[in-house]
Amino acid sequence: MQDPNKDTEWNDILRKKGILPPKENLEEQERAKEEEQLAILQKSLVKTYEDMTLEELEENEDEFNEEDEKAIEMYRQQRLAEMKAAQMKNKFGEVLEISGKDYVQEVTKAGKGIWVVLHLYKQGIPLCALINQHMSGLARKFRDVKFIKAISTTCIPNYPDKNLPTIFVYLEGDIKAQFIGPLVFGGMNLTRDELEWKISESGAIKTDLEENPRKQIQDQLMSSIRACVPASTDNDSEDD
Repeated sequence: MQDPNKDTEWNDILRKKGILPPKENLEEQERAKEEEQLAILQKSLVKTYEDMTLEELEENEDEFNEEDEKAIEMYRQQRLAEMKAAQMKNKFGEVLEISGKDYVQEVTKAGKGIWVVLHLYKQGIPLCALINQHMSGLARKFRDVKFIKAISTTCIPNYPDKNLPTIFVYLEGDIKAQFIGPLVFGGMNLTRDELEWKISESGAIKTDLEENPRKQIQDQLMSSIRACVPASTDNDSEDD
């Protein structure tokens, strides 16, 4: 098939008859196509500022015009805020052991908006050891909350063992909740989910649990009790 773009006598006849478009239109179409391909190529080679890291923005700031710079500054502030939020979210992640001399720095001066969960414990008390184990898992899950533990008498002299384990929940140095003594925790059957739910009720953590795990156990227990109790019969009533 003959190329319609070539300058031939036959193509000239076809153009005069209106079968082929004028040569000028063909040249414009070809030029527009080339420009479109060039734009696509440039876009693939050059990162927009939305795709750049903060370091890349600083390296290429001379290449942006005034309008770009305003948008970039807003974008930079947004990225900084996102990075700060991410750092805060992953700030802790483990249980910190403290003593009385660390209390003011680690609890009272923990920082604005920082929740602190303090476990007072003593070696040799099984439930304290269990809660320390559960707290380690919760600290990894809720990295924006400061989980700390301390031997009770190093923070509060002569603190009675009968009150252990004890958990205090603070926000900006103020106590928001306290859980004192083994009965509050339900003994050695305490699960990590139950402890998570209990702490979440103070507002310190945002749990993904839909309901209190202890309620499920209580419901199952009540169902078992009802199943074991024989139903009263008419004969029993007549005997009475």
